Amino acid sequence: MAFEPFMQILRGIQGKRSNVGIGDVQNAQQMAFLRNLQKEKKKEDTLKVPLDELDVVVFDIETTGFKPEQGDEIISIGAIKMCGSFIQEDAVFYSLINTGKEISPEVVNLTGLTNEKLKEARHVGDVLIEFLKFAKDCTLVAHHSNHERNFLQYTSNRVFHTPFKQRIVDTSFLYKIAEPHIQLSSLEDLCKHNAIPVIGRHHALEDAKMTAKLWSLYLEKVKMLGCDTLQDVYDHFARI
Repeated sequence: MAFEPFMQILRGIQGKRSNVGIGDVQNAQQMAFLRNLQKEKKKEDTLKVPLDELDVVVFDIETTGFKPEQGDEIISIGAIKMCGSFIQEDAVFYSLINTGKEISPEVVNLTGLTNEKLKEARHVGDVLIEFLKFAKDCTLVAHHSNHERNFLQYTSNRVFHTPFKQRIVDTSFLYKIAEPHIQLSSLEDLCKHNAIPVIGRHHALEDAKMTAKLWSLYLEKVKMLGCDTLQDVYDHFARI
């Protein structure tokens, strides 16, 4: 992504809004970054990049529930980078998020997160911008990605007044092509099916790492079936 045009936008905003508060300028900077990122994404054609060369960020979120429109929120994001089927173990992102609300005992028990930990975390807008800077030009990948997509779209509209338009590819595109007859869908079941150790379930970074291992494994399988690009994957999936 071209960061110099982005910095020019920020300098322009700061010059025009010198009489407003720091929080207002910061929010304007975040919106400018998101909009500039979307413009850069439009120039890319990741569908034609060979799968062996495709840079992806596999990510996972933990939330307080399943319905952002009813007040549920993101409380952590974890991610790891890959190139093709190679997992970049040292290229990881993890952050807690302070929603300003108490989380339920059920969520505490499920995720291991506590209200005390979350009170020390940053605002979702700051974390989301940092996550997108980490991802840069990579394609996003998630397991059961509708969950992630719904929360990111809702949060982006609420916090930045800007739609979330980054591509998110679901792991199901790969495993349903490679093994169309299996009746498994949960991350845990698919990991067990592929002898991938289930470690730290419902921790965003650990779930992202397990998802990355699934993506790596099934990427090799779909390549053997003749899928060389994401466009091939989409075309093959449409025929299932």
